[in-house]
Amino acid sequence: MTEAKIAQLDETTNNFSAAEQLALEYADRMALDHHNIDDHFFDRMREHFNDEQILELGMMIGQFIGFGRLLMVLDLESKFCPVPSPN
Repeated sequence: MTEAKIAQLDETTNNFSAAEQLALEYADRMALDHHNIDDHFFDRMREHFNDEQILELGMMIGQFIGFGRLLMVLDLESKFCPVPSPN
């Protein structure tokens, strides 16, 4: 992903394709609301991805979520990945 695309992640309008937007929704839902991912969501996913791609995306999303949580519980996140304050 380019820096320009990363900068668009929190914007209401962006240049992400429909497939990219759906992959981002998958990541958000896996991180924040995985209990409510249902068959309808996977039907939408299959409009852009095959089963192997859906599984691979899910595995990568899970790895990144897990890695982020590990960094947090080991208190390594702020030491090596400083985040500027919102002020």
